[in-house]
Amino acid sequence: MQPWQIEKNSGVGSLRAGRLQGGLHLQDVNTTAPVVQGKTKAFWPERWWAIVDYKIGIIPLPIFLLLFLVIGAFALTGKVPSDILMAIVLLSMGGFTCAELGKRIPIIRNIGAAAIFATFIPSYLAFHHYLPDSILNSVKDFTKDSNFLYLFISCIIVGSILGMDRGVLIKGFLKIFIPLACGTVAGGIVGTLVGTLLGLGAYHTFFFVVVPIMAGGVGEGAIPLSIGYSTILHQPQGDLFAQVLPPVMLGSLTAILIAGTLNYVGKKYPHLTGEGRLQPGEHDELEREEDADHDVDVGTIGAAVVTAVTLYLIGALGQRLFDFPAPVAMLVIAVALKLTRAVSPSLQVGAFHVYKFFSTAVTYPLLFAIGIALTPWDKLVAAFTLPYVITIVSTVVTIIATGFFVGGWMKLYPIDTAIVTACHSGQGGTGDVAILTAGNRMALMPFAQIATRIGGAATVTAVLIVLSQMG
Repeated sequence: MQPWQIEKNSGVGSLRAGRLQGGLHLQDVNTTAPVVQGKTKAFWPERWWAIVDYKIGIIPLPIFLLLFLVIGAFALTGKVPSDILMAIVLLSMGGFTCAELGKRIPIIRNIGAAAIFATFIPSYLAFHHYLPDSILNSVKDFTKDSNFLYLFISCIIVGSILGMDRGVLIKGFLKIFIPLACGTVAGGIVGTLVGTLLGLGAYHTFFFVVVPIMAGGVGEGAIPLSIGYSTILHQPQGDLFAQVLPPVMLGSLTAILIAGTLNYVGKKYPHLTGEGRLQPGEHDELEREEDADHDVDVGTIGAAVVTAVTLYLIGALGQRLFDFPAPVAMLVIAVALKLTRAVSPSLQVGAFHVYKFFSTAVTYPLLFAIGIALTPWDKLVAAFTLPYVITIVSTVVTIIATGFFVGGWMKLYPIDTAIVTACHSGQGGTGDVAILTAGNRMALMPFAQIATRIGGAATVTAVLIVLSQMG
């Protein structure tokens, strides 16, 4: 029988198949040039290029190995720089290595293991000093001094808001408050009842377990909450902070796991999710404009970065003058610019490119930095007593489940609404990043900030008023 051949040209290469001795032989060809049967590729340069194209996250394998040696050499000298040059490679190596481990473990890779590993493995390594002190100090100094987290949040929020459909933007912001409020009330009731039944006491459960979970993280939640408790109860603020911090940590971890699970459920039941859109009928204007072949040059992308940072700085100035959270002010300004058409289509597309870059290339390095500098492993472990775990998990599950069902009742996508409400039980801005990464819903960052900042501030304010009246 004569050999037969099927050829499909893709513009990049061709796929040829031949029947040899009764079997089917497939051969990938990297060019459209004719193939000489039996000819093997030389190591240089074709096979070397294949090695270069193999990546750990976004880092080519040879560069990864070279950086490992370079950073090791810096560590041996006793001091690793904390500048942006070292931070880029150090955080990228750590973040993507941990994320790749999480992505390759069966079962848990489907429920957000990459985000969990990128956050909590470095926290564990830092606590036990399994990493050199010079590296730990470099990461901590850069993270605390550079405001790296808010650069990320600025670019994510501005890019995602400018990508929303104007017609549904305001509706989404108004609607999300109802699932958040219902989840807060339901979580408070269920969590307090569970803790009371487990012997923690209603007072302690509510004020020191349930409320910290919904307070909005550490800097905006646990710290002001502990200061308020200290003033009202006349106890040392440090002791109170040590009590409210573990529920924040474990609550955030629980929310990350559930968000990853919801992402997996969404793939099985696609009608329950908008894949980052909050409500049916919502369109992404940026995707439409990209389809229309808007030219986006490097200058426009740079302009989008400057625009995002400018909006954050305006919010930061407002926080200094009026004590209003900077991310929320930035969010409000971005919404106003979008609704009034104050930003040109090309700049919107540029902002969307910035959003995609940060969500792809910066998320896991940021989580690695958060794990080392902002996630104390000992505080997380302190919450792992059975009554505490059951109470915290019950509270977070109730908040998210309420968001799921109330969102469906309001004609919102249940899974996306639930992931937004999950951020109400997260570790502030760092928790939002980890939760949305695990849920693969980074486009929901504006709504997550509503849940974290406004929801957390409202919770802390209301609880301190109640506690002061009880005294």
